[in-house]
Amino acid sequence: MASQKVDTVVAGNYLEMEQEERDPHRVSAKEKISTLFWHGGSVYDAWFSCSSNQVAQVLLTLPYSFSQLGMLSGILFQLFYGLMGSWTAYLISVLYVEYRMRKEREKVDFRNHVIQWFEVLDGLLGKHWRNAGLFFNCTFLLFGSVIQLIACASNIYYINDNLDKRTWTYIFGACCATTVFIPSFHNYRIWSFLGLMMTTYTAWYLTIAALIHGQVEGVKHSGPSKMVLYFTGATNILYTFGGHAVTVEIMHAMWKPQKFKIIYLTATLYVLTLTLPSASAMYWAFGDALLTHANALSLLPRTGFRDMAVILMLIHQFITFGFACTPLYFVWEKFIRVHETKTLLKRAVARLPVVIPIWFLAIIFPFFGPINSTVGSLLVSFTVYIIPALAHMVTFARASAREKAVERPPSWVGGWGGMYTANAFVVGWVLVVGFGFGGWASMLNFIHQIDTFGLFTKCYQCPPHKV
Repeated sequence: MASQKVDTVVAGNYLEMEQEERDPHRVSAKEKISTLFWHGGSVYDAWFSCSSNQVAQVLLTLPYSFSQLGMLSGILFQLFYGLMGSWTAYLISVLYVEYRMRKEREKVDFRNHVIQWFEVLDGLLGKHWRNAGLFFNCTFLLFGSVIQLIACASNIYYINDNLDKRTWTYIFGACCATTVFIPSFHNYRIWSFLGLMMTTYTAWYLTIAALIHGQVEGVKHSGPSKMVLYFTGATNILYTFGGHAVTVEIMHAMWKPQKFKIIYLTATLYVLTLTLPSASAMYWAFGDALLTHANALSLLPRTGFRDMAVILMLIHQFITFGFACTPLYFVWEKFIRVHETKTLLKRAVARLPVVIPIWFLAIIFPFFGPINSTVGSLLVSFTVYIIPALAHMVTFARASAREKAVERPPSWVGGWGGMYTANAFVVGWVLVVGFGFGGWASMLNFIHQIDTFGLFTKCYQCPPHKV
């Protein structure tokens, strides 16, 4: 009875908010337009956010991963990690709802406060879990933003090589800093939609262009050839389906977060329709040449279609930079105590210091492709897979907690026993394969890039300049 009462309270709060936003008798035409393009919180907004945020620039590095893994392993790892990522996103959503319900019992109002993952861990498990979640999540999002900035410079170079990639990083760092003006995930409605359309175009361009181009002369498909390359490729795919470091923020932006459960799974299924054909076709056409071309666009001849793909991915990387950076903005706002202010300009100015270390790190480590695997093994493994699975197990370890749980395991899982078995498998697999072997391989590959190209390199994997 208690949980039913809490359900009503939470649903009531969200319905109230939804009505305030959408009551046609209380909003002007300007506000209606703002709601249409800017202020979203529906199931569809969440789906577009999850789908758009999940793949981003990794789409361009998956053919590189296939050249390391081989065709069969590349396909199997995408399916496996896609399923595992959907499972842990489900766990995070369950823990969010549990935390939210408990706080509702205490009459806590979150209308001017965005709940984040580390706060869920703090509320359910205490400060040590909060500190671990805060460290891994913030570090992952920091480097996730760095990766988007590196990707911007890498892509624009294939349209205009008059400037080196490092100079383009300076320019796009300034451009991406404008995301400080986007208040929250409520305000990504049109951006999420456009981002997914851009990714869809690029994925099918890669697929069709590779098939039309055909196999290069003497093409070789030797992967997997080395253990280091194999596990490096595997952890890049682990990173691909670990985009739900912003799951809690996306859920909190929904008017009805209880409906989130199936969203990430369906988003993953759609993303697989983009990543599997494009990576397979590119690897079939270019084979081992991808081992030295982490950006798949670099191997395709320059055409209007390719330039369009580059431009669309640039815009999408700006959007994804905002996705990765916005939770960092929230953490920083809370630290300096401006999070609940309603003055957008004040919040935007306060956020600017967050962009500076991202900009600097992108200039130091411009290794497009290898950095994905390193971040995947050392950070995503804990942030997205290990900590959520362990947190769910510990939260409901006691019989009393399981009896009072807001959401019980679905019947097809096999009850609490099946839930614990699945969670234990996730922790064991990712700890050994993702963090252990993946961390070893990714760090060796990353160190090799530093030895080969050096830090602060002006133009990583650049083709000869065309006069």
